[in-house]
Amino acid sequence: MPPEGLEWLPADEQLSDAEIVRLIGIAVQKLGVNEVRFTGGEPLVRRGLVDIVGQVRAMDPDVEMSITTNALGLSKMAGALAEAGLNRVNVSLDTVRSETFREITRRDRFTDVVEGLAAAEAAGLGPVKVNAVLLRGVNDDEAPELLGWCLERGYHLRFIEQMPLDAQHGWNRESMVTADEIFASLAGAYKLTPAKEPRGSAPAELFLVDGGPATVGVIASVTRPFCGDCDRVRLTADGQVRNCLFARSESDLRLAMRAGATDDDLAQRWLTAMLGKAAGHGIDDPTFLQPDRPMSAIGG
Repeated sequence: MPPEGLEWLPADEQLSDAEIVRLIGIAVQKLGVNEVRFTGGEPLVRRGLVDIVGQVRAMDPDVEMSITTNALGLSKMAGALAEAGLNRVNVSLDTVRSETFREITRRDRFTDVVEGLAAAEAAGLGPVKVNAVLLRGVNDDEAPELLGWCLERGYHLRFIEQMPLDAQHGWNRESMVTADEIFASLAGAYKLTPAKEPRGSAPAELFLVDGGPATVGVIASVTRPFCGDCDRVRLTADGQVRNCLFARSESDLRLAMRAGATDDDLAQRWLTAMLGKAAGHGIDDPTFLQPDRPMSAIGG
């Protein structure tokens, strides 16, 4: 995020709580979606989040629901979210050093994140997963420290390669900390062996730590793309379907819905959007262009 922040989405362009629940219902009941994740931006600032979770749970008792959050408000909301039917949380945390946390986030709130993680665990929102991105010259020496910290607390750590989705469009491959570098850093402190469980469509490659049962994951979207196994779709806060994280085009469900489209109509529009999904994200293509929307406006 740039220091000055980003422009807020106008309220009339945002999906209402009822519209979000309706579209989730179409995805789950008509299109075969069996896992729903609320991301952002920051989902905990959505005033109706707990009610949305509760409505989706009432709609389908078996759908898997999770959130990806910075955890700043999680200590206050974990219990209510669990009671509403949320299954688990992913927390974005790139460092376990308070001073580095302040440098990365421009906030002196590392303690709040720690408390949020503990509250999620206490509320039964597990396994609690931690997502970490290593930034060269900032926290690229912390991989073993991050893993040790998570192992002590029973959290499941996933390292993620930095992707070309920053608001400043300043990403470049040369400055990115790669999966190979992460493995090399961890190898100095831990023995990693490939996990036996199949990866399937999950983005993270899992490895047993010192023989297990604890694992660590690496999501190498750039250097080890897994596009052929990807089964995800994103619905933005303003009602756009993105069939790939790196897509440069979107399909508008909000306008169709507000114009009176039926659930079947919306399902067909959604399906058509997915049929146009490219075979890969194309980051290695010389003609690759970063999406206009940054990650904070797409949903991680």
